[in-house]
Amino acid sequence: MPHPTIEPRRPDTVTRQDLVRADSDAWASWLRTRDDLAGVPHLAGWAEAGRPLIVRRRVPGEGAAAVPLGLPLPPADGKRRIGLALPAEHLARFDGPSLAEAAAHAPAAWQATIAAIVALGERYGLNPRPFGGLLWQAVTGLTYLSADSDLDLLWPCREPVSTGLLDGLATIAETAPMRLDGEILLPDGTGLHWRELRDAPEGGTVLVKGLDGLAMRPAAAFRTREPA
Repeated sequence: MPHPTIEPRRPDTVTRQDLVRADSDAWASWLRTRDDLAGVPHLAGWAEAGRPLIVRRRVPGEGAAAVPLGLPLPPADGKRRIGLALPAEHLARFDGPSLAEAAAHAPAAWQATIAAIVALGERYGLNPRPFGGLLWQAVTGLTYLSADSDLDLLWPCREPVSTGLLDGLATIAETAPMRLDGEILLPDGTGLHWRELRDAPEGGTVLVKGLDGLAMRPAAAFRTREPA
């Protein structure tokens, strides 16, 4: 059956899980305000190297005047997660890779699972993309993946989400050599953990993540069963 195409968001807005690049002057100015980060590997040349940042959820006390951002350092450098905020005028959108495009950066043991996931996405007209270690390894050239890494995925979907997709993910996860994690990502940037959405009982709730906070919502509002 046909599946709707996800409409792109306006270029002047960003939502949680979007990737952006910071201009090098703004990055350098921000970094000078952070004495605690002096000497931390990779940060000084992060913007000049064209490496992206990810839009994160705002924390209490952060206003809307700047875009909340984050980046994780590679595990070998402490796996530290660094938070910051920069004005939107110093940022440019960065189109991250799809899962199929990032597959070349994944371990050989992951390839069959990735192929099955890509095929599942094609069945539902969806194009999953990585976040977590595979994303950062693909877009930075640094080493983020290890033998015990998860495969974290974002599934851009319209709501409600087919239980067929969720069940398909669960089936693939049963034999995958890594843990399959990640979120259903709605067009406004709202995220729902795919396992929680699948496993929530009838009448149950699911945690919904947005740019400005968290909320519990009825799971039935976000999923639908395929016709028999």
